[in-house]
Amino acid sequence: TEECPIRSVVNRVGHQLHKALSEKGIALLVNHGISEDKMKQVYGHLDDFCKLSDNTKETYLRKGETNHGYIKPGQERFDGKSKDIRHTFNICTLKPDGGPLPDEPLPGFRDHVSDLATDFKRLSALLLQALAVGMELPYGYFLEKHRHILDGEGENQSTFRLLYYPPLIEDDGKNELLRGTCKYSQQRCTKDEIDLSLPEDYRAKVREQQEQEEQELQQITRCGAHCDYGTFTLLAQDSEGGLEVKLPGTDRWKRVGHLPGAILINAGELLSTWTGEKISALQHRVIIPQEETIRTRGRHSLAFFVHPDNCISIAPIDLPASSSSNSLDSDEKKTKGRKKSFKTAKSKIYNAYQHVQRRFKETYAS
Repeated sequence: TEECPIRSVVNRVGHQLHKALSEKGIALLVNHGISEDKMKQVYGHLDDFCKLSDNTKETYLRKGETNHGYIKPGQERFDGKSKDIRHTFNICTLKPDGGPLPDEPLPGFRDHVSDLATDFKRLSALLLQALAVGMELPYGYFLEKHRHILDGEGENQSTFRLLYYPPLIEDDGKNELLRGTCKYSQQRCTKDEIDLSLPEDYRAKVREQQEQEEQELQQITRCGAHCDYGTFTLLAQDSEGGLEVKLPGTDRWKRVGHLPGAILINAGELLSTWTGEKISALQHRVIIPQEETIRTRGRHSLAFFVHPDNCISIAPIDLPASSSSNSLDSDEKKTKGRKKSFKTAKSKIYNAYQHVQRRFKETYAS
């Protein structure tokens, strides 16, 4: 009896979700059933963790091929060069014998984080069913490929990630005078008029210095530009802190505002492959905000990375015509499409575990 209202919600959400992800690679979820108070409680636990001594925090560091554990600022390079300024804690399993969590220095950490992660897992299951409905696939198509979410990295690479971006300017209530440097240039007057313009070689030197400063600033970001690796990601955040996305078919970055309590869902690389790139993996980043009032505040977010089970093969799905095109294809186009899909499939057949491990090596390369 309880399945009827759930099925009704899934059917209603499915086509809206598919449309949003197909057109923009991102959707906004409201009335999702996850308590904002639970999120704030977990943000508080992460703050307490970040206040622990460096020696204590490093006992929980992410090590080797495992993704579970603490990641300190500068350890990740999502775009291959920029060091990300943030504290991160990955939870890859809810099993009691899973990876270590800071329960001893922080009582209640495991219980509260596990409770919230379970809520995100339930929401993900509903969205996987809705996505299948929107793509006119069997109701449990995606759910069957994601049976072992948070059962451990040996089964599935899904991860519940806690993130804290520290303030970029210390706000101690004091006004600090920033002293610049004055540079003078002596030049010989060859005219009766005084030439007050700067020499060309000096202007070139100033331009070079400005370009170097801009490059150095780009080397340190809150989170470099990247696409998520899996099926999709659920993202909650506590403030507007510089999240930007590059929508499909555009080269411009668009700022994503903050709606309290809302959850963003963005498409990942594996969903893009499954749909033959009809749904694009959303490229996104977290920039250093220009507004000083935002720069002086810390930023919290929660990311739930939904991945298929490790053994699931990744290749383009043979989607129904109506879910992939608004017009009827001719037999000739269908035949060419099958040949092209088969060729693409042969080059892209791999399993979910192989994909994510390759991407991890790129992200954490020194």
